[in-house]
Amino acid sequence: MDKRLLTIQDISCVGQCSLTVALPIISACGIETAILPGAVLSNHTAQGFSAWTFCDLTDEMPRILDRWKKESISFDAFYTGYVTRTQIPHILSIMRDTARPDALRIVDPAMADNGKLYAGFDADFPKEMARLCDGADYILPNLTEASFLLGIPYVGENYTQDYIEDVMKRLCALGARNVILTGVSFEKDKLGVAVYDGSSFSYYFTEKLDASMHGTGDIYASAFTGALLRGKPAAEAAAIAADFTVESMKATLGDKDHWYGAKFEKAIPYLIGRLS
Repeated sequence: MDKRLLTIQDISCVGQCSLTVALPIISACGIETAILPGAVLSNHTAQGFSAWTFCDLTDEMPRILDRWKKESISFDAFYTGYVTRTQIPHILSIMRDTARPDALRIVDPAMADNGKLYAGFDADFPKEMARLCDGADYILPNLTEASFLLGIPYVGENYTQDYIEDVMKRLCALGARNVILTGVSFEKDKLGVAVYDGSSFSYYFTEKLDASMHGTGDIYASAFTGALLRGKPAAEAAAIAADFTVESMKATLGDKDHWYGAKFEKAIPYLIGRLS
């Protein structure tokens, strides 16, 4: 039987993030990808757009789960992105009631960046996100999200390798089996990821581009998830996802009209090639 994954996050109709990134990237990896949108937005909420519409679909989650249970629908893996506090209990129920044997749980605790929580999340939200991370097979926080999950100050770029490894050990202590920590850098021209499997650490670095683009975290997490389900070891999946994200950004550099995201579509042939 082919693998089937369920990804749970919002749909920003325009803006190359969340489900509009996850569905095509994971599908391109050859994985059947089902979706459960937690909300529909006209466009993403990052800088550049003046406003947006928002339709909350939280109340649909238990109704959908009830239908899936009646239809005996089940999944080999779950991948969560941007979700809200009230959705987390529903997500935990979905994971419990529709999981096939040995189903994977992959959590991108998308809630913060650059030392700050996203708009709409209060100071107590990281505790709820930690509930979703507890029992996850893989979590993919950035350094800001790691700090909020652990309740420790965000240190910015002032850290050592020992600090990174201590943070990852503490994240595993929250109940996650593997940690993929993104946005790690020990040299000014390199940026990468740290991987911890509960016993050993590994690192992978790419060139650090002089650019910041919305949605690259979603691009990375989706490519990692797709590569992992294709059978790649976590460290290799983390490296493939990092390189794919850089290729997506390179495809976007120089296009001043494309300020709202990264052209990941242009790099999908590269991703398929790496998976082959």
